[in-house]
Amino acid sequence: MRERNFTLEEANATLPWLEELLARMVPLRDSLEQQQVELMSMMQHRSGNGAVSHDQEIEDSQRTMDDLAQRLRQDLQEITDRGILVRDIVRGLVDFPSQREGETIFLCWLRGEPQIDFWHSTDEGFGSRKPL
Repeated sequence: MRERNFTLEEANATLPWLEELLARMVPLRDSLEQQQVELMSMMQHRSGNGAVSHDQEIEDSQRTMDDLAQRLRQDLQEITDRGILVRDIVRGLVDFPSQREGETIFLCWLRGEPQIDFWHSTDEGFGSRKPL
C-alpha cells in the first residue's frame, strides 16, 4: 500500500471506479462465504459417515473457494495499492487518508453516497463521522 494523503477532490474523483469495484467484490465475498458453508457441510458429512465418495466434490469446492478468495484479494489489493483503506466490503465503507488543519484525518465514504461529505480522526470510526 502506498502512503499518501488525498485531497477531497482526488478522493471524490475515485468514487465511480471504487463504486464499480465494490459492486464486483460484494457478490464475490457472498459466494466465498456460501462456498465455505458448503465445504464445511461436505467435510462434516464425510467425517460423519466415513465415506470417501465426496473427495472430488470437496476438492472442487476448495478449488472454487480458492479462486473466489484470490479474485477478492486482487480487487482489494487494487484499492489498497492506491492508498485507500477498506473498512467494510459489504457496506462499502472506505477511508481516504487526508489532512485537515495540519492533522492526518480520514475522509469517510459509504457506498451509495454521491460524494464524500464526512470525515473522522484516525482514532475514531464511522460512528464519529463529522460533516466536512
